[in-house]
Amino acid sequence: MRNKALFLFLFLCSIAYSTFAQKADSTKNISHFSGTASITNNGISLIPTFSLNKPAALFNMSMGKSKFSFDPEFNFSLEGKPWYFLFWFRYKLANTNQFRMGAGTHLGLNFKTADLPVNGDSSEVTITERYLSVELSPNYSISKNVNIGIYYLYSRGLDVGTIRNSNFITINATFSNIRVVNMYLVKIVPQFYYLRQNEDDGFYFTAALTVSRNNFPLSISSVINKVIQTDILAGEDFVWNITLTYSFGKKYVEL
Repeated sequence: MRNKALFLFLFLCSIAYSTFAQKADSTKNISHFSGTASITNNGISLIPTFSLNKPAALFNMSMGKSKFSFDPEFNFSLEGKPWYFLFWFRYKLANTNQFRMGAGTHLGLNFKTADLPVNGDSSEVTITERYLSVELSPNYSISKNVNIGIYYLYSRGLDVGTIRNSNFITINATFSNIRVVNMYLVKIVPQFYYLRQNEDDGFYFTAALTVSRNNFPLSISSVINKVIQTDILAGEDFVWNITLTYSFGKKYVEL
């Protein structure tokens, strides 16, 4: 019951924050409000080796001004059970035509179900695991539609039974605005990454492909993840998904 109350409180807080942010336009407090709503056959986490292994609904938002943004993420199984929430605060350290670097931190809530004995019977309960993370993401533009970058994430588990130390680092590239047919565009993001959790580690390859259309809010994407070599027992050797995403956004101009 306590976990359900926590989930409801955080979800309502986010809605209240987004509503306030939209109203704050009149007082010149924000410059953008955007988000995505997605449905997928297999939820794949921020660290792609971990997946839900069942269909999921994903909700991401972004609101902020200038170099700062607040980017909450809410992810659920299609059964309506919470999967994980991330409450990102991000800052742009550098933002030029050729070089960009961002830094961020988040409180992450990971939800798990477990059977606990109650009066001789078992009862399913939701357990909340808390993680505190920081990220760094330098990115360099080779050309208008080709970028290369590094992404680093450190995460620390705050509760008993969580993974105390996780290090996730990727080398990635982005090939965007590849025109295929008429108004349809393709974006491809391949990356190699290294993951270390406590004393275990592994090497992986992952790639994301997105097909979109100019001035159209729906897009289709797919992610694949393949183990190269790992000592980490969690996750599967190969995972993939396909996702339908609706995107929305609004920019605000100060007068």
